[in-house]
Amino acid sequence: MLDNHEFDLWVDDYDKQIEISDKNGEFPFAGYRTILNATYGIIMGNAPANVLDIGIGTGRLAFSLYKAGNTITGIDFSNEMLKHSRAKMPNASLILHDFSKDLPDVLDNTTFDFIISTYALHHLTDALKIELIRTLLDHLDASGAIIIGDIGFLSRNDMENCKKAYYDDWDEDEYFFVFPEFNDQLSRYSTYSYHQISHCAGMLEIRPFA
Repeated sequence: MLDNHEFDLWVDDYDKQIEISDKNGEFPFAGYRTILNATYGIIMGNAPANVLDIGIGTGRLAFSLYKAGNTITGIDFSNEMLKHSRAKMPNASLILHDFSKDLPDVLDNTTFDFIISTYALHHLTDALKIELIRTLLDHLDASGAIIIGDIGFLSRNDMENCKKAYYDDWDEDEYFFVFPEFNDQLSRYSTYSYHQISHCAGMLEIRPFA
């Protein structure tokens, strides 16, 4: 798994590599644009909205929402990534913080209409994913939603087949969603839906119980 210093070094090529991978339909970013467009559509159907972006990176999705009049708060552990986001969104609230440990104290008692995360949570173990989702639900307005777009699969067999096909690009220190394995945990705390977007990516929408 890359640490914050490696993400700092990657920042100049990050968006370009995503575009190439998505355009070619290759792991890990096949379906990336579709996920961003779908997330944008959900939020814009309820705009203007107060949005928290977990792992905001260079702000590709957040910038589109920002330009459309939504309020953006972003968290990332890479200072260089945040510099790119800050240059595009000077009025956004951008916080340097490692969300794998907790949420920053400045967000205590703050709620959001939408909490989004794209291609960030696969750096967390499954147990930490659930722990973070439970924390995020406490920061979500009653009618809001958490939208997660990330590397994901409908079965462990699908994941293993992808690993065989892209073995040279596979990182054993990353923890990809195998959605059915989250069913029991998620159903305790929320209502949710999952959509497989490509052979290696899915989109999870989580809402608090009514």
